[in-house]
Amino acid sequence: MAFDRIDRQIMALLQDDGRMTNVDLAERVGLTAPPCLRRVRALEEAGAIRGYHAELDAAKLGFPITVFAMVSLRSQAEHDLTLFEEHVATIPEVRECHMLNGEIDFILKIVAQDLRAFQEILTTHLTPAPNVAGVKTSLTIRTAKALSGIPVVPE
Repeated sequence: MAFDRIDRQIMALLQDDGRMTNVDLAERVGLTAPPCLRRVRALEEAGAIRGYHAELDAAKLGFPITVFAMVSLRSQAEHDLTLFEEHVATIPEVRECHMLNGEIDFILKIVAQDLRAFQEILTTHLTPAPNVAGVKTSLTIRTAKALSGIPVVPE
């Protein structure tokens, strides 16, 4: 789908503030409310806008620990990759799972209430999972940048 300047403006504004009213959004992009809403609906239906969510503070909600786990599998057959992805989808503390090219097969972003809770996730859910050859972990000390979404540039 090709996006024009107004579509890109709409997506950038909603990415920054998903609670913006349609009237405010329309005003900011120079449209009246009805055509603006039609554009938003079209972007949603096309899958360019996949959803809306609240960004929560993990530490304030009891998850101050963030760990990145690099997972190597014994087999990279599609069936084995899918089984691993389905397994990590069942672990609520695994917030992101990305398949990589290179030495490491997957990188996971995991949140935990404390180091003991992380160790339990690691030893009961991750390392004993079928086809896991090894797991290397790195504890986050601080986060200098954490932006959600993508950079939306005007056409």
